[in-house]
Amino acid sequence: QVQLVESGGGSVQAGGSLRLSCAASGRTFSNYVMGWFRQAPGKEREFVSTITRSGRSTYYANSVKGRFTISRDNAKNTVYLYMNSLKPEDTAVYYCAAARGYSDTYYYRNGEYDNWGQGTQVTVSS
Repeated sequence: QVQLVESGGGSVQAGGSLRLSCAASGRTFSNYVMGWFRQAPGKEREFVSTITRSGRSTYYANSVKGRFTISRDNAKNTVYLYMNSLKPEDTAVYYCAAARGYSDTYYYRNGEYDNWGQGTQVTVSS
């Protein structure tokens, strides 16, 4: 198991920016594919972004493509989500997730991840 702790959430106005961080511990971070998901009130948790073990490849949900950027620092055991041009519909609890990877690929389905953080709230006001 890898333990994940998110930080960086908060309240911003539409058009603003936030950077989420997810610190991992307990296992070799570079062995894990990392992802960000979010869950808005009354909705199911949805995929946001993912990054391969090496950080060379990323993938985004259409709703955030061009506005959000995922990155990782394997030396610091941390994955980041840079969120720009935020919209009220981005309001949600954001979760970091990790999945043991055996090749340099990424995952975008909830069920592919078996390690989750506690979540951090992002609120975007209009």
